[in-house]
Amino acid sequence: MWSIVLMGLAGLLVGGALSFRQQHKPLWTQIVFYILAGMALLAAYLLTLPAS
Repeated sequence: MWSIVLMGLAGLLVGGALSFRQQHKPLWTQIVFYILAGMALLAAYLLTLPAS
C-alpha cells in the first residue's frame, strides 16, 4: 500500500521538476525534485523487500 503511495509521490515530484524546467526556474530546484523522486522510489522498493 505505502509503496504505491510513494510511487505516486515520485511521479508528482518528477512532474514538478519538469514544470520548473518549462518555467526556467533555477537548475538546483529541478535537481532537488529529481533527488527526492529517486529517494521516494528507493523507499518504495525497500518496502517491497521481505523482512528477514
